[in-house]
Amino acid sequence: MSDVTREPPHFDASFKALLAELVRWRRDVRRFRTDPVPEELIEQLLTLAAHAPSVGFCQPWRFVLVESAEGRAAIIDNFKRANQAALGGYDGERRALYVGLKLEGLTQAPVHLAVCADEGAETGHRLGRATMPETLRYSVVAAIQTFWLAARAEGLGVGWVSILDPAAVVRQLELPNDWTLVAYLCVGWPEEEHDDPELERHGWETRLDHTVIKPLKR
Repeated sequence: MSDVTREPPHFDASFKALLAELVRWRRDVRRFRTDPVPEELIEQLLTLAAHAPSVGFCQPWRFVLVESAEGRAAIIDNFKRANQAALGGYDGERRALYVGLKLEGLTQAPVHLAVCADEGAETGHRLGRATMPETLRYSVVAAIQTFWLAARAEGLGVGWVSILDPAAVVRQLELPNDWTLVAYLCVGWPEEEHDDPELERHGWETRLDHTVIKPLKR
């Protein structure tokens, strides 16, 4: 345990304004340039992601770089199967919209990251997970969001591919059986920049006007 005491940083108005812009400009990117991303930059972003909060300080995230042609081909095939199955859940105008959406950037993105939760992690001694074991996976999501924002600050785009069979991904990448896929991320330099989400731009959904919900009186 460190006994060094540091003064907390002061975040001025300029920093706060830039942070708000960073959050607003974070996008789920689907269109990438194929230019390579420096390995040291990815390492830097993953190091920062590992400072995300985690239940009981268990740090359960496992980032797996998928670099082999065989591994990527298996994921692309996985996506195609899952995407075809998902298409069957829509009809009419919604089906037409679905067909027109760009739902993944697997063939263009230079970096593929499988992000898993280590369900067998002994770190943290299960603190905080007795009644809410799902907080282990929530912790992984916090690391993903940290990575995402840090990547955006560097000008990188990130796309979360969720149209996959997660159990099949674990098998295809020969990962430990007690790891659960939380996200498959495509990372690279964006082909284009937009200040609105692609799904909003193409009419799939509109942004809600979120307000704080007060407890109901009994």
